[in-house]
Order: sequence, then structure tokens, then C-alpha cells
Amino acid sequence: MAKKTKKQQEALKLVDRTKAYEIKEAVELVKQTAKANFDETVEAAFRLGVDPKKADQQLRGAMVLPHGTGKTQRVLVFAKGDKAKEAENAGADYVGEQDLIAKINQGWFDFDVVVATPDMMAEVGKLGRVLGPKGLMPNPKTGTVTFEVEKAVQEIKAGKVEYRVDKSSNVHVPIGKVSFDLEKLVENFEAITDTLVKAKPQASKGIYMRNASVASTMGPGVKVDVSSFVR
Repeated sequence: MAKKTKKQQEALKLVDRTKAYEIKEAVELVKQTAKANFDETVEAAFRLGVDPKKADQQLRGAMVLPHGTGKTQRVLVFAKGDKAKEAENAGADYVGEQDLIAKINQGWFDFDVVVATPDMMAEVGKLGRVLGPKGLMPNPKTGTVTFEVEKAVQEIKAGKVEYRVDKSSNVHVPIGKVSFDLEKLVENFEAITDTLVKAKPQASKGIYMRNASVASTMGPGVKVDVSSFVR
């Protein structure tokens, strides 16, 4: 285990690791314990009562955070004809067809999100082996396989985030930057929490939202009391 720096050790002293804090207090602690010399990302982590091995308990989707993530996403769109022009007008960073497919196959990954129109998926699907492991493969569940190209690009630029339960039943979602106002981080956390609660699989039994925490990139995790979200 890597040795903690003096700043990290000081930050740990501010957090009671056995306590679940109200979200506002938790975010305040995250801001206090962010000691890095850059604007750290604030991430929310949730442990859910689902079994991701079962198809009817898998959880995946996307939503637009009320205040964005603080990061400008570079959007690549696979489209042709009028839809390509629509993507360009909406502010996509890269738009193309075979030219971009060839570029990616040569090792180019200078983008954060990929959108594709359904008629391009036969070709884009061939990139599955390179885009899949990086979490960049377009998917209808997250709104990135669509003919509504303008809407997709605008939502991503506005702060759309994807959520997906991992093998350990956890979901990790960025909710902003340490420099955000307290209220904006709290509202972003509440928005993603509400979304996850509404997305609960019907097959999930027992306690659904087991626990949650917030943390900055380099800071300690702070447990959050989510009882008010699962009434």
C-alpha cells in the first residue's frame, strides 16, 4: 500500500470513518480535505443491493447533472449526410465515418464520448475490441446510439454522465469539481441518487442502496447518510 503524504494524513483526521454524514456536511468535508494543487474531481460512489451477474439486476443508464461535471467532454460522432452536419452544428468535436474508424484502429483516442447513428453501428461495432475495454462503445441504454444527434451532443456537453453497476455491485459517478459551490455539488449528488433509486431493478431484493460516499480525487472517502432517499 502506498504511503500517505502528510497532507493526506491530516485530511484523514478530519473524517470520522465510522459515521455516515448528511450530504451537505459530507461535501463540506470533501472540500476541506481536498489538498491537491489542482481542481480535483468529486466522485460519488454507491454500493447497491443488486447481483450484476443476473441480467434482470444489471443497471446502466445516463442522466444530465443539474450543474454539469466541470469537465468539457470531447464528443466524437459517427454519422453521415444530414446527421453528420447536425452533429457538427451541435458542437461535436469530431464527426466522420470510415476515416475516424481507421484512425481509432491506428491507436487514436483523443475523445471522451462516442455517439453513433443506428445506421453506422454495423461498422462501429467492429471497433468493439478497442472501444469496449475503455468504456467508449456507443450504447442505446445511455443514449449514445441515436438518430437524435443534436440532442445527444448537447446533453453530453451540458454535463451528461453515465452510470453502470460494476462486478462488485458499485456505481461510481463524477458529480463536479472541488471548486464548485457547495449547493451545486449537493444538488448533483441528490440528482444522481434519485436517478439510481428510480432505476432500481424489480428483481432486486432486500436493502437496495446499501451505502454511499463522496470523495475528491486525492482525498479520503466520506460516508453519506442516504436513508432519506430510500423512504
